[in-house]
Amino acid sequence: MKKLKNAQLELIAGIHSKNRNSFCGDTYYFAQEESSFVCLLADGLGSGRYAYESSYAAAEIVEQQWQAETVEGMMDLINKAMFHKRGAAVALFKVDFEACSFEYTCVGNIRFYLYGPDGKLTYPLPVTGYLSGRPQRYRMERFMYESGSKFLVHSDGINLLNTKELMRYRTVEQIAAALDEVALKSNDDATFLVGNLL
Repeated sequence: MKKLKNAQLELIAGIHSKNRNSFCGDTYYFAQEESSFVCLLADGLGSGRYAYESSYAAAEIVEQQWQAETVEGMMDLINKAMFHKRGAAVALFKVDFEACSFEYTCVGNIRFYLYGPDGKLTYPLPVTGYLSGRPQRYRMERFMYESGSKFLVHSDGINLLNTKELMRYRTVEQIAAALDEVALKSNDDATFLVGNLL
């Protein structure tokens, strides 16, 4: 598992490929600067090498463009990059630490949850389908958050029954450990990123 901890954010990411395949169809990317944080989770269609190529192409665009482009602009570039590839489900969000806000969008079967210190769970519904290079509309959503809010984004290889219960009293470390157990038992590529906004 990969970990990040600083004054603004605590984050743990875990990834497991289907049947311990050398290529994982999921790819995640995150980066942070003083006032903002960006996070992508891409799930290439199917599994194996061609799924990996699609999801990795999405991550490369975010890595190169996130400081210059909007969330919607990056999704557009990712969609164009999927032309002649297998395609991918993609969730992408940017956190503005100064405004205490998230800008979020998703196409495909990736789940995102924001759990506030007051116990409120925000769960935006994704747009069905996947990015394939065809013209695509994105549902852009904006959320405010309070200090102590936790977020979770995971691919469909992780099957959760009670997300609110999982996130309620546990630390990021404890949530990640529980998710890792679920991911290890999955018969699909399985990826999660869980964070605490400080």
